[in-house]
Amino acid sequence: MSGIAIGVVGCAGRMGRMLLATIAATDGCRVAGGTEAPGNEAVGQDLGRFAGTTDPLGILVGDDPAALFDAADVVIDFTRPKATVTHARLAAARGKALVTGTTGLDAGDEAMLREAARCVPMVYAPNMSLGVTLLMHLVEQAAARLGPDYDIEIVEMHHRHKIDAPSGTALGLARAAARGRDVSLDDVADRGRDGDTGPRRRGAIGMAALRGGDVIGDHQVIFAADGERLELGHRASSRETFARGAVTAAIWVAGRAPGLYDMRDVLDLR
Repeated sequence: MSGIAIGVVGCAGRMGRMLLATIAATDGCRVAGGTEAPGNEAVGQDLGRFAGTTDPLGILVGDDPAALFDAADVVIDFTRPKATVTHARLAAARGKALVTGTTGLDAGDEAMLREAARCVPMVYAPNMSLGVTLLMHLVEQAAARLGPDYDIEIVEMHHRHKIDAPSGTALGLARAAARGRDVSLDDVADRGRDGDTGPRRRGAIGMAALRGGDVIGDHQVIFAADGERLELGHRASSRETFARGAVTAAIWVAGRAPGLYDMRDVLDLR
């Protein structure tokens, strides 16, 4: 079979199913396989059931990520931080590219990704949406041009089941704003306010997280000054937008030199 072989870990979940369907419908690539945790009821079933294809794909859901890396050119990972670190190590050991959109990674996890990316090409982004990638670019440009008289606040909302806050995308937007101002986000981040906080710190980048309902992902970046306010935002109405971006990244990263890339590289926004 021709085309870039793309595997999906966590293939029976909501995002995994969307990824399988997108790969199956995209020219230039094909489904190499998918895995779920041992004991998951999806293991042993045909992947076509989860990809939504009319006919079976003739590939069964497995429970061995190492075998999936052997079968694929690129593996896409939207899982949990601990699993993502394991998959990064597998990618390096098997010499295969990895695309991951997992959020909630800490500094140690990200260091592990950088280490693995010395051996293989890897795309790591808190949000795979092409629109959000462009939004981050615009936020960086706005922050550089508007200056410290404009207070920056980031508001995000997600469904009630999301377990990390602020979202990885909100943090990515905050990092973009900090780059634009040539400051360290750690020095200026204000990740929550409660009680008698006093006046707003000049130069702070604020973040607020809302949770409720079935919201897939809303993000708004506000630049507020005396007399005017600039608002840049993005709303996701379907997980398909993340799947399309991830598959675009997988096609782009196949055959690249080792390194840790992000969606700005994929869209040539550097």
